[in-house]
Amino acid sequence: MRSIFSGAALLAIAAAPAPALAQASDPVAAIQSLDDALIALMKSGKPTAARGAAIQPAIDRAYDLPLMTRLAVGTPWTTIAPADQTALVAAFRRMTVAQYAENFSGFSGQSFTIDPKVEARGADRLVRTTLNNPKGSPVAIAYRLRQSGGSWKIIDVFYRNAISQLATRRSDFATVLQTGGAKALIAHLNALAAKAGG
Repeated sequence: MRSIFSGAALLAIAAAPAPALAQASDPVAAIQSLDDALIALMKSGKPTAARGAAIQPAIDRAYDLPLMTRLAVGTPWTTIAPADQTALVAAFRRMTVAQYAENFSGFSGQSFTIDPKVEARGADRLVRTTLNNPKGSPVAIAYRLRQSGGSWKIIDVFYRNAISQLATRRSDFATVLQTGGAKALIAHLNALAAKAGG
């Protein structure tokens, strides 16, 4: 399996379908479904394009991508034209799918362990997991979930329980927005997707 992480940030995680009631009532069940999907994806042996097609609907179920896009853009979001907002969410989604199609490319005995203790962060919930890799050290990953439409959805991922994917992307996005505005950020996200093969 290629490195799951890009720099300090954990890339967005793919997830598989889970029973709606389980996702609505139990953040741990939602993460268990995600972990099961990641293992299945790595074991699939499919080429990159096929992996992308396979994980795209699962990503939509696991993540609140529109909210993540807005949070990553930050305050400038309110000044962006609605058509560009829609294009930004689509580009963010395209990038997420492409990066995971590329990164989850093979299986060599990985497994996940979930801490059953769920931490409350206001209305949000934090679920901690460990990625066990026989060829390397275990990696701590925490997921922040928020209820949306009756389901628990991931809104942020913390690499080694400390480095926020959302904060890292906000910094990256701010630089692009300052130099070229929303259209430059859309192009930047699409370029990242293309680089990953999406």
